[in-house]
Amino acid sequence: MKWFSYSILGFWVLAVIIGYLFRLDPNLIDLNMVLQGPSVQHWFGADDLGRDILARVLSGVKMSVLVALTVTVITMVVGVSVGMLAGFYGGKIDSVLMQITDIFLAFPGILLAIAFAAVLGPGLGNLILALCLTGWVSYARLTRGQTMSLRNRQHVQAAESLGAGVPRLLFRHILPLMASILVVEAAYSLASVMIAEASLSFLGLGIQAPNASWGAMLRDAVRFMLVAPHYVLIVGLCLMSLILAINLGGDYLRDRLDVRRDIP
Repeated sequence: MKWFSYSILGFWVLAVIIGYLFRLDPNLIDLNMVLQGPSVQHWFGADDLGRDILARVLSGVKMSVLVALTVTVITMVVGVSVGMLAGFYGGKIDSVLMQITDIFLAFPGILLAIAFAAVLGPGLGNLILALCLTGWVSYARLTRGQTMSLRNRQHVQAAESLGAGVPRLLFRHILPLMASILVVEAAYSLASVMIAEASLSFLGLGIQAPNASWGAMLRDAVRFMLVAPHYVLIVGLCLMSLILAINLGGDYLRDRLDVRRDIP
């Protein structure tokens, strides 16, 4: 399955590179090609304004990956920081930080993101901020548990007895031991963020026209499902293939980095 995942990811990387090389214009309107099916001129067909669907898909994947990577990095940094502080110090600090985490965890993530994006208004910056609002919670809870487990390891206590400060203990002796778990969590989070971004854009709260977004393209395609089924099918299959590849890649990383698999 890993080769299937790699093949799909490699295909999308190659597709983006080709899009850059051939300078495809995702906003070029040709009213003579409205809702035309796949052809030699337009491999994926044309949308309701005659724009090339292939060009817009390639533009949309770049925007989707940009948002997903940005949100994943921000939420990981915030969540890991909160989790390490809570797990390392314990006591009141742990109690306060975990109570805050539980408050955010009580709200459904996508609904809170929708409400937040609706209040701030659509746009790329507001979209990233809305997705970051609850994305850090899973990292915080995971990191807290791992930090509490690693806090009493002998090498950590030895470093502490030799005068190592808290930053050195956290980032030199504890964080590297949980890096593999965080990488796997980030892979799954990347797929979840891409789905959330597409959902918000589908509702009109994400990336705005004329920028291409797979969620917005699906919203437009649904209106023409009966007369131009290629539109919604192509965009939906593109989104599904990329999410599937990322999830399969996450499964492979989980199995590969799990040290328990080598224990007889």
